Amino acid sequence: MFYWLLMILGSVGLDQLTKWLAVTRLKGEDSFPLWQDVLHFTYVENTGAAFGSFKEHRWVFMFVSTVAIIALIIYYFWGRPHDRLTTVALAFITGGGIGNMIDRVLLGYVVDFIDFTLIDFAVFNIADSFVCVGVGLMFFALFRTAREETRAAQQAEAAESAQEEEPHDD
Repeated sequence: MFYWLLMILGSVGLDQLTKWLAVTRLKGEDSFPLWQDVLHFTYVENTGAAFGSFKEHRWVFMFVSTVAIIALIIYYFWGRPHDRLTTVALAFITGGGIGNMIDRVLLGYVVDFIDFTLIDFAVFNIADSFVCVGVGLMFFALFRTAREETRAAQQAEAAESAQEEEPHDD
């Protein structure tokens, strides 16, 4: 549990630090190209959901985010994930959700600043990245678990078939 909490606090801390840097260095400035026409830092105040969708529904997102964060915490304590990958995934999703929730509660919007201009993608932040990576890790963990369970079931079925085919001495 200690590492899970540490990962959550680390992701929230990194998110809030980078957002503070974005506010103090980028607000009111032109987009700053880190890699021209590929990756820029661009200050944006996002009043919508992930990647700027559904603007002006702050209370809905706050409610949904709160329910999701509480559900993840409950799952962690009662579901007790058995593998590290799921634990990391849950921590990243929870930390990212908390990071953006802090902005919504304190500012009324989420500070976004990572602008992947190569594909004209929405401006996002570190919390969004933690959530996306966490969800990706969770899918990977679920697929891995399903594959292992399928393999174990196939092995048990093969062992049962082999046992049925053995001649019995009566």
